[in-house]
Amino acid sequence: MTPILKAKIIEVCDKKIAVKGINVGISFYAFFKNKNDNPKLLMEAATWWIQTHQLDHFEKAVKIKQMVLDL
Repeated sequence: MTPILKAKIIEVCDKKIAVKGINVGISFYAFFKNKNDNPKLLMEAATWWIQTHQLDHFEKAVKIKQMVLDL
């Protein structure tokens, strides 16, 4: 995982947890705007989420953050 994606995931998870609490769920789409302005980074996130870890569409933000921190 690139440092850019890692930082983005942690930042988004922190924001979501701060606003909605520790039970908030997210998908990998949460790390991107509604338009595909960085397809390479989107594919990296999708590959990590779907192929590497076989995660469900929605996962707890705290789980995803911890997985990224453990890398």
